[in-house]
Amino acid sequence: MFTEEVLKNVFPLLEGEDLAACMGVCKQWRHIAKDDFYWKCQCAKKWPSVCKRTKPPTGTYYKMFQTFSKRRLNRTLPPPRLSFENLEFFVDIWSEDKPVYSGLIPGLAMETGIKPLPSGISNVLRTHLAKPDYKMVVPAEPRFTVPLNQTVSVSMLVGRNDSDKVARIINRSVFEYIDRSSYRALAFEYLDLSPYYPFVSGIRAWVSLLFMDAEDINDGVLDVFGIQLDFCDVAETKEEVLWLLDMLDWK
Repeated sequence: MFTEEVLKNVFPLLEGEDLAACMGVCKQWRHIAKDDFYWKCQCAKKWPSVCKRTKPPTGTYYKMFQTFSKRRLNRTLPPPRLSFENLEFFVDIWSEDKPVYSGLIPGLAMETGIKPLPSGISNVLRTHLAKPDYKMVVPAEPRFTVPLNQTVSVSMLVGRNDSDKVARIINRSVFEYIDRSSYRALAFEYLDLSPYYPFVSGIRAWVSLLFMDAEDINDGVLDVFGIQLDFCDVAETKEEVLWLLDMLDWK
């Protein structure tokens, strides 16, 4: 074992990550490495101005270094304040100016999805729906068809049962792109977020029409069996989706 004097001479020369690793070697090393003098040396390398104070703003230099030396990438979200149980979605779809679908969808139905998936859908679409990224999918009931040679658009609002407030997700956006390989038609719009989040922008809501793998597509008609909503640009889990919905401009 190294003597205490040797360790006290070596520790100030180490980088912070190495010093932290030394704390896991044994009780003796941990006891010595916890001396705040060594962590003041580490902070002096990164933030010399902090060492001009008699005490660091965090109480100890060890806490200062551990808290701010690395960017925290995978932070755990707190529990969302919203739940799907208290949400309902208002979905309207037009072909030109003719309504072809109008649905009031409970939040729990958006969370549950389509189970089981109907037969007659493409394997590519089946694989897409099985991916782990979080998406909200509901059956189109009743089923409807849309012609490819017409402009098809969608509006979607979300309401809160617990406060009688409503927010807009999509406002008459056009399905401009048809992915024939995965049998989806896609529309998007940038979200209107609350003014409490002035520095957050550019987040898109995506709505997809899911259609059957059928010969009708070659005749210019889409047989729609489901509707998908997702925020794949930023939200990949249920908790992230609920937090994003909470950030909308509720009225």
